[in-house]
Amino acid sequence: MAKFITAQEAAKLIPDGATCAVAGMGLTGWPEEIGCAIRDSFKETGHPCNLNMKQGCAMGDWKTRGITVLGEAGEGLVTKWSAAHIGSAFALNDLVRANKIQCHCLPQGVIVNLWREIAAHRPGLITKIGLGTFVDPRVNGGKMNDCTTDELVEVINFQGEEYLFYKSFKLDVALLRGTIADENGNITYTNDGAIIEGLSVAEAAKNSGGIVIVQVQYKAKKGTLHPKEVKIPGALVDYVVVATYPEACWQTEGTYYNPSFAGNIKCPTDSIPVLPLSDRKVICRRAAMELKKGAIINLGVGIPADVASIVAEAGYTDDVMMTAEIGNFGGVPAALPNFGSSYNPEATIEHNAMFDFYDGGGVDVAVLGFGESDQYGNVNASKFGPRLAGPGGFINISQTAKKVVFAANFCVKAKQHIENGKLVIDEDLSNGKKKWLKDVDQITFSGKYAAENNMEIIYITERCVFRLIDGKMTIVEVAPGIDVQKDVIDLMEYKPEIAKDCKSMPPEIFEEEWNGLDKVFQ
Repeated sequence: MAKFITAQEAAKLIPDGATCAVAGMGLTGWPEEIGCAIRDSFKETGHPCNLNMKQGCAMGDWKTRGITVLGEAGEGLVTKWSAAHIGSAFALNDLVRANKIQCHCLPQGVIVNLWREIAAHRPGLITKIGLGTFVDPRVNGGKMNDCTTDELVEVINFQGEEYLFYKSFKLDVALLRGTIADENGNITYTNDGAIIEGLSVAEAAKNSGGIVIVQVQYKAKKGTLHPKEVKIPGALVDYVVVATYPEACWQTEGTYYNPSFAGNIKCPTDSIPVLPLSDRKVICRRAAMELKKGAIINLGVGIPADVASIVAEAGYTDDVMMTAEIGNFGGVPAALPNFGSSYNPEATIEHNAMFDFYDGGGVDVAVLGFGESDQYGNVNASKFGPRLAGPGGFINISQTAKKVVFAANFCVKAKQHIENGKLVIDEDLSNGKKKWLKDVDQITFSGKYAAENNMEIIYITERCVFRLIDGKMTIVEVAPGIDVQKDVIDLMEYKPEIAKDCKSMPPEIFEEEWNGLDKVFQ
């Protein structure tokens, strides 16, 4: 039976040098009160120290909450960190950039599924996910700074094919968060927008001889929880911390609690924010034109997430199945600061189960953002000079979707507006920094891998549209009002191909009123 303790008592249970795991996305699943207690304990006593932190996705609100609190303790609390995304944890990120922490970034779907391999005492995870990208050990092995020396990934040949092997490890401590714990320690996610991978992490810790600590909002009498609502059995939970303040249990990065994210109500779709006409909306409209009726879709963070708003505005949410990587099917995926949650989901499954579906090619169309691209069609969405982010689920999704649409602004920064159905460029504010490079800083998506596997790859901006054709970046559409030489090619480090049948981007997407999805979903 689980023991109920304080966050301060929980911090004292963590041994020096422990490998610790957290589970979730944003603030979903993050045990803020326990995290702060660990930070404070280290500041006061020097313990626990030398922790090896493992996480499957970004954990934090891009401000002061989340796993970043462990970095606020300074050097020594965390000495190793593996994650799919590290961009939202500023204090820890600073230590990585200063070479004070060893850090690996690995694909999100790999990390959240590796827990099951550890729980079952299997040696690791074998997959093609990551081949040709920066996590491939022949490229970089996922290392994010110079002090990182551990090798977590191997290339293997199995039955005549090449795979990556991600090694298992012993897990000492699981640090989790749910909504309700009963007196026996049974855990629910009643008010959360996701089920996350907490069960697998708990199993991995228990079968490694470690401990499981779960922070919750509420305590219930034993025997009162519906057994199907229990997502982590009390038999796997050693300690429970009931949070003492609301900020410790936010549902998302930007919302304390939205019942439609949790599936507890259905909100009217006309309450979902509508984008104003802008270059961003043009990109989203053009990306939405790549969808098809009945398609299963994944939308990435940033501009791609707003494609959901375009579909909702046009009234076609029932004609496609939009998914969120944390485990939601249906409804309308939310944009930042609620990314990962969905308004009115039809079904919510476990985080790692969703990546089983993604990795097997279940996504028909993925719309993903990016920071840089190059002459080979490679995309960088994970590291930009000193700015460290990580791939999140980008590698899993971009390597397996049947069609991949990359969507982003053409320039790093530019002043531009839409006038009379045309894009008007007012001023280039990029200070010479280009995002269309000869070679990207880090390969998050491999154009070579895509070309070898005959993948359909499209790059959509407000100025033009590229396709990867025979391994070459090829301009196939140009926005009305744009000079392809001056406004596109001259701002690139290489000269792309121009399709013989290159045409104008659909002029109607630059108008205030647009019903272009009527044709897409007929």
